[in-house]
Amino acid sequence: MAAKVMSLRLPGDIAAEIAAVARADGIPVSQAIREAIESHIAARSADKAFRERLQKRLAEDQKILERPAK
Repeated sequence: MAAKVMSLRLPGDIAAEIAAVARADGIPVSQAIREAIESHIAARSADKAFRERLQKRLAEDQKILERPAK
């Protein structure tokens, strides 16, 4: 999948913490952020209640897409 450039605003304390993590791991801050996001997504995906809410939203969105155009 092609990379997508995104802009992210972080509070100063969180930015400092992620920079410290990246330095300790010897990786770029952008990689540390990607890994944190991947971990967050994996945790959410493992949460049954979250998956149910996601399925509900997807079903609602599908209904909207199936409505005839006016």
